[in-house]
Amino acid sequence: MIGARLSEQDIIVIGAGVVGAATALALRREGHGVLVIDREGPAAGASSGNAGAVVNESCAPTAMPGVWKQALASIGDPLSPLSIRPSYLLRAAPWLLRFLLASRQGRVASIARELHALSQHAASDWRKLTKGTALDGFFHDGGWLKVYETEAAFEKTAAARKLMDALGVGYELLSADDIRNLEPALAPIFHHGIFQKSSLRCDDPAGLVRAMVDEAVSAGAAFRVATVTALEPQGQRVRVRCGSETLGARRVVVAAGAWSRRLAAQVGHKVPLDTERGYHVMLPRGTEALLSRPVLNGERSFVLSPMRAGLRMTSQVEIAGVDAPPNFARVRHLLPEARRMLPELDVREESVWMGCRPSLPDSLPVIGPARNAPNVLFAFGHQHLGLTLAAVTAFAVAAVVAGREPAVDLSPYRPERF
Repeated sequence: MIGARLSEQDIIVIGAGVVGAATALALRREGHGVLVIDREGPAAGASSGNAGAVVNESCAPTAMPGVWKQALASIGDPLSPLSIRPSYLLRAAPWLLRFLLASRQGRVASIARELHALSQHAASDWRKLTKGTALDGFFHDGGWLKVYETEAAFEKTAAARKLMDALGVGYELLSADDIRNLEPALAPIFHHGIFQKSSLRCDDPAGLVRAMVDEAVSAGAAFRVATVTALEPQGQRVRVRCGSETLGARRVVVAAGAWSRRLAAQVGHKVPLDTERGYHVMLPRGTEALLSRPVLNGERSFVLSPMRAGLRMTSQVEIAGVDAPPNFARVRHLLPEARRMLPELDVREESVWMGCRPSLPDSLPVIGPARNAPNVLFAFGHQHLGLTLAAVTAFAVAAVVAGREPAVDLSPYRPERF
């Protein structure tokens, strides 16, 4: 174990991804004794491989009206932007049904409001959490840019733009010239753009998570690598079993990402958590200089994002569970498209990665106390917005622990909604 010893008043945070690390740091700064436990180590899961975008005021859910057509067409197509492995289809069916129900027009509008309530201060909360530390250097202004070649592709964003307009989300529509002025290295093939200027870029998501854990430990928290096998609430305490060892805590925060469902079930919540697996390829150091911000290719549903170690290309969604072997062809087949997007791009592969985004079918995370065990707090299921919402979630959890009213009403994200 690294860091301070635990006292009788300490909090155990299960999970050292971006949400768990941010939560541990926020709790430690408020004076709580904190132990972070992770099955592998900081940033070992989905938090290490994302596109590095903090999408301020994000509001469009994954399940938009008409997504059922895309879902049906994707079954058996391993290279579709949304792919469902046939071998996993039966197991995923309950999740997929809830996902499709969440795409109904009225439900989408409600989800959008609830996502926006969480994300509208995402950038400022990150600046608040990192202010005065080396962590601040991981973040850069520059915004979030989505580009489209064709009128047809751009028109498919109409429903999302309608949600953004209804919620007052700040964005600009860009012409071909505007796009070229923002990103001169892009090929002159994009005629429409959507630009959210208030968003941030993180240039090393894995490094950020490790640095947050280090910051918390330096401030007196503790960290260990272990697999939590059981949670046992007992009055005002929670017993946490790690193999043959049992720890006690005043409170426990479950922030174990894709592995949170089993722990939630142990305290009485059957949460329909599954995974949207994502992929990335890292391209050689120096390629990051071609772009100033993450750029989404709207036709092909991939993102090119500048990182400290090179340019990262991330792909979208695969429904296949946590145990299936990766299919790296899902991202590698997009390399010619990346070169078409950036003609100067060196597309030699430096590394390739797959991670499991923890996702609920309604696109909302689970944040808040367990119904029958209020000293167990949930903070998982952030799907594509883990990096975006980590600081917001951290401050919300810290407020609940301290008995304060969180800045965001947490009732829409309560675990018992299922």
